[in-house]
Amino acid sequence: MNLIKLDAIDSTNTYLRLLEAQVPLEDYTVVMADRQTMGRGQMGTTWETEPGKNLTFSLYKELSGLDTEQMFTLSMAISLAVYDTLNHFSVPDVKIKWPNDILSANHKVGGILIENIFRNARLSAAVIGVGLNLNQTEFPGLLNASSLKKITGVHYVREEVLYKLVDEFRNYIPWIREGRFDALKTHYESRLFRKDKPSTFKDTEGKLFMGFIKGIDKDGKLQVLMEDEVMGSFDLKEITLLY
Repeated sequence: MNLIKLDAIDSTNTYLRLLEAQVPLEDYTVVMADRQTMGRGQMGTTWETEPGKNLTFSLYKELSGLDTEQMFTLSMAISLAVYDTLNHFSVPDVKIKWPNDILSANHKVGGILIENIFRNARLSAAVIGVGLNLNQTEFPGLLNASSLKKITGVHYVREEVLYKLVDEFRNYIPWIREGRFDALKTHYESRLFRKDKPSTFKDTEGKLFMGFIKGIDKDGKLQVLMEDEVMGSFDLKEITLLY
């Protein structure tokens, strides 16, 4: 693993994408920052982090030969790698909140942002950004946020967590290359937050409805069994899980 450490940067994803555009990158190049001034999450959200307390990094993964239709397998793989890593460190009650937020004890402790790189109109690589709240204990204004230290009382070494996470991710890459979508899907679905539990959702018009998370479809859309016994499939822009 080629590790680049930075004191501060606007976004590790942005830095790595710009670097990739200038020089050839070694597979599994990682950019890790003590502080991000413009960390990004899903749907244009920001990722706030206290300097030096958490793990914020981006990983460059070569993906030539992979179809764009298979991209959700990458999302599942990195989510499962984070899940396995937290289990390794005995973090309690870890769940994946679709599509790839990481929860512990019902609190958000991590998030993932994947950005694709195309060359000649074909998928070439991806930049995978991961943010994990390790040792920060105060989250003003963020009611559902927490950290591993706040939950377990343990202080975590960022590099130790990083290396374990990358190792776990490497273990899942053959699953992607070999097209083992069903196996990944089974693992991923078994770790989904609120699977098979009555849950409240909000649609794009702000309307609330009840349903049961049953899993995902082949495109990574969330499958929800609704009150009228109809199975709906929703992408990230169409539905919000309110617990």
